[in-house]
Amino acid sequence: MPGDLFQLNAALLMRSLRWNHDLTGLDIMQLFSATRIVATLAGALLLTSSLSHAEDVLTADPEAGKAKAASCASCHGAEGISNSPQWPHLAGQVPGYIAIQLHEFKKGAEGERNNAIMAGMAAALSDQDIADIDAYYSTLPANKGFVTPEQEETALAGKKVYRSGFADFEVPACMGCHGPAGAGIAPKFPRIAGLPKEYIAAQLQAFKAGTRSNLMMSPIAYPLTEQQIEALSAYISGLN
Repeated sequence: MPGDLFQLNAALLMRSLRWNHDLTGLDIMQLFSATRIVATLAGALLLTSSLSHAEDVLTADPEAGKAKAASCASCHGAEGISNSPQWPHLAGQVPGYIAIQLHEFKKGAEGERNNAIMAGMAAALSDQDIADIDAYYSTLPANKGFVTPEQEETALAGKKVYRSGFADFEVPACMGCHGPAGAGIAPKFPRIAGLPKEYIAAQLQAFKAGTRSNLMMSPIAYPLTEQQIEALSAYISGLN
């Protein structure tokens, strides 16, 4: 499969960065350029597969999903607005994205989302259950983001990276996939606007460290500094 080939190439590139401490600045730039090409090609492949997911969303039942999502409320809130900064808001997520993630959680260590808690929650869900839950959350009003006065300066620094990228390592602008307002593009690119700042930072750190694997996000997050991650998290959490 072409997707498998892209995944392998990206993994090898990232392994070179992690394990070879003798790389020169030029070597790193060349590796990131190659990784970016791989990610771009993979993105095109992902987008061409979106039509099959659209069919699932169209046949889903949001009302049935509301009942099936009852157990999600303890962490993600009764209306899909998280009770804790460590958990994401689900309300207003782009159609299809939650379904994709739940399927990945079901795969356990074989998937992109290896999480013991969520694997247990998703294990008993059928494909129809997942489609219904996805449809339910996509119909709910999204969380309203905000930035505290103390975080305004930090958020402004994050705005630059979000809208313009990080040219030193050819990191693209976040808004290229997630949109200028962080609303996302269904079904592959999630809504990130208004997510808890702590959750955003944790995910970027996971992509950077390799504890959460994603063909596109891993090479994007890898060169980001701690300060850039903090700034991006502050800015994104304030988007609406």
